[in-house]
Amino acid sequence: MKAISRLALLGALMCGSGLAWAHHSFAVFFDPDKTVTITGKVTEFQFRNPHGEITLEVKGDKGAVQVWQVETNSPGVLRRRGWSKDSIKPGETVTIDGWVSRDGKHYLRLRKATRADGTVIGVPFDPAREE
Repeated sequence: MKAISRLALLGALMCGSGLAWAHHSFAVFFDPDKTVTITGKVTEFQFRNPHGEITLEVKGDKGAVQVWQVETNSPGVLRRRGWSKDSIKPGETVTIDGWVSRDGKHYLRLRKATRADGTVIGVPFDPAREE
Protein backbone atom coordinates (compact mmCIF):
# COMPACT_ATOMS: atom_id res chain seq x y z
CA MET A 1 0.00 0.00 0.00
CA LYS A 2 2.85 2.40 0.81
CA ALA A 3 4.39 1.72 -2.60
CA ILE A 4 1.15 2.71 -4.33
CA SER A 5 0.94 5.92 -2.27
CA ARG A 6 4.53 6.78 -3.14
CA LEU A 7 3.90 6.15 -6.83
CA ALA A 8 0.79 8.33 -6.74
CA LEU A 9 2.74 11.13 -5.03
CA LEU A 10 5.58 10.84 -7.55
CA GLY A 11 3.10 10.97 -10.45
CA ALA A 12 1.41 14.05 -9.02
CA LEU A 13 4.75 15.81 -8.57
CA MET A 14 5.79 14.99 -12.13
CA CYS A 15 2.52 16.33 -13.54
CA GLY A 16 2.79 19.48 -11.46
CA SER A 17 6.33 20.20 -12.62
CA GLY A 18 5.17 20.07 -16.26
CA LEU A 19 2.41 22.57 -15.55
CA ALA A 20 4.82 24.90 -13.79
CA TRP A 21 7.11 24.83 -16.84
CA ALA A 22 4.17 25.43 -19.20
CA HIS A 23 3.24 28.61 -17.35
CA HIS A 24 6.56 30.41 -17.49
CA SER A 25 7.88 33.87 -16.80
CA PHE A 26 7.84 36.41 -19.66
CA ALA A 27 11.50 37.29 -19.07
CA VAL A 28 12.64 33.68 -19.38
CA PHE A 29 11.58 33.38 -23.02
CA PHE A 30 11.12 36.92 -24.37
CA ASP A 31 13.40 39.96 -24.66
CA PRO A 32 11.59 43.03 -23.25
CA ASP A 33 13.96 45.32 -25.18
CA LYS A 34 13.40 43.82 -28.65
CA THR A 35 10.12 43.99 -30.53
CA VAL A 36 9.23 42.86 -34.04
CA THR A 37 6.26 43.43 -36.32
CA ILE A 38 5.16 40.62 -38.64
CA THR A 39 2.27 40.31 -41.09
CA GLY A 40 0.93 36.97 -42.21
CA LYS A 41 -1.97 34.61 -42.77
CA VAL A 42 -3.47 33.02 -39.68
CA THR A 43 -3.43 29.22 -39.80
CA GLU A 44 -4.62 28.68 -36.22
CA PHE A 45 -5.87 30.59 -33.18
CA GLN A 46 -6.06 28.68 -29.89
CA PHE A 47 -7.99 30.43 -27.13
CA ARG A 48 -6.79 28.25 -24.23
CA ASN A 49 -4.99 28.16 -20.91
CA PRO A 50 -2.37 28.85 -19.77
CA HIS A 51 -1.69 31.05 -22.86
CA GLY A 52 -3.48 31.43 -26.15
CA GLU A 53 -1.55 30.95 -29.36
CA ILE A 54 -1.74 32.34 -32.88
CA THR A 55 0.08 30.57 -35.71
CA LEU A 56 0.94 32.64 -38.78
CA GLU A 57 2.50 31.98 -42.17
CA VAL A 58 4.80 34.94 -42.88
CA LYS A 59 6.77 35.58 -46.07
CA GLY A 60 10.43 36.09 -45.23
CA ASP A 61 12.86 38.50 -46.89
CA LYS A 62 13.66 35.99 -49.65
CA GLY A 63 10.01 35.05 -50.25
CA ALA A 64 10.11 31.76 -48.34
CA VAL A 65 7.18 31.14 -45.98
CA GLN A 66 8.09 31.11 -42.30
CA VAL A 67 5.80 29.75 -39.59
CA TRP A 68 5.59 32.04 -36.56
CA GLN A 69 4.06 31.19 -33.19
CA VAL A 70 2.59 34.08 -31.21
CA GLU A 71 1.88 33.58 -27.52
CA THR A 72 -1.00 35.57 -26.03
CA ASN A 73 -2.26 36.05 -22.50
CA SER A 74 -4.69 33.61 -20.95
CA PRO A 75 -8.31 33.61 -22.18
CA GLY A 76 -9.42 35.42 -19.01
CA VAL A 77 -7.01 38.30 -19.61
CA LEU A 78 -7.82 38.35 -23.33
CA ARG A 79 -11.56 38.58 -22.58
CA ARG A 80 -10.95 41.59 -20.30
CA ARG A 81 -9.05 43.15 -23.21
CA GLY A 82 -11.92 42.65 -25.69
CA TRP A 83 -10.95 39.33 -27.27
CA SER A 84 -13.05 36.20 -27.79
CA LYS A 85 -12.42 32.76 -29.25
CA ASP A 86 -13.67 34.17 -32.56
CA SER A 87 -11.49 37.30 -32.62
CA ILE A 88 -9.17 35.83 -35.25
CA LYS A 89 -10.07 33.30 -37.92
CA PRO A 90 -7.82 31.00 -39.97
CA GLY A 91 -7.19 32.52 -43.39
CA GLU A 92 -7.33 36.09 -42.08
CA THR A 93 -4.30 38.35 -42.59
CA VAL A 94 -3.11 40.11 -39.45
CA THR A 95 -0.17 42.19 -38.33
CA ILE A 96 1.32 41.27 -34.97
CA ASP A 97 3.60 43.46 -32.90
CA GLY A 98 5.38 41.75 -30.05
CA TRP A 99 8.50 40.82 -28.13
CA VAL A 100 10.80 38.27 -29.77
CA SER A 101 12.01 35.09 -28.16
CA ARG A 102 15.48 35.09 -26.66
CA ASP A 103 16.48 31.93 -28.55
CA GLY A 104 15.99 33.45 -32.02
CA LYS A 105 13.12 31.16 -33.04
CA HIS A 106 10.06 32.47 -34.89
CA TYR A 107 8.23 32.92 -31.61
CA LEU A 108 7.00 36.09 -29.98
CA ARG A 109 4.77 37.43 -27.25
CA LEU A 110 1.76 39.45 -28.41
CA ARG A 111 1.68 43.17 -27.72
CA LYS A 112 -0.82 44.23 -30.41
CA ALA A 113 -2.77 42.56 -33.23
CA THR A 114 -4.18 44.50 -36.18
CA ARG A 115 -6.47 43.37 -39.00
CA ALA A 116 -5.63 44.03 -42.68
CA ASP A 117 -8.08 46.98 -42.65
CA GLY A 118 -6.15 48.64 -39.78
CA THR A 119 -8.61 47.72 -37.00
CA VAL A 120 -6.81 46.89 -33.76
CA ILE A 121 -8.04 43.65 -32.18
CA GLY A 122 -8.87 44.18 -28.51
CA VAL A 123 -6.80 46.45 -26.28
CA PRO A 124 -3.02 46.32 -26.89
CA PHE A 125 -0.82 45.28 -24.00
CA ASP A 126 0.65 48.22 -22.09
CA PRO A 127 3.91 47.18 -20.37
CA ALA A 128 3.44 49.99 -17.82
CA ARG A 129 0.27 48.23 -16.60
CA GLU A 130 0.66 44.89 -14.86
CA GLU A 131 -1.89 42.12 -15.42
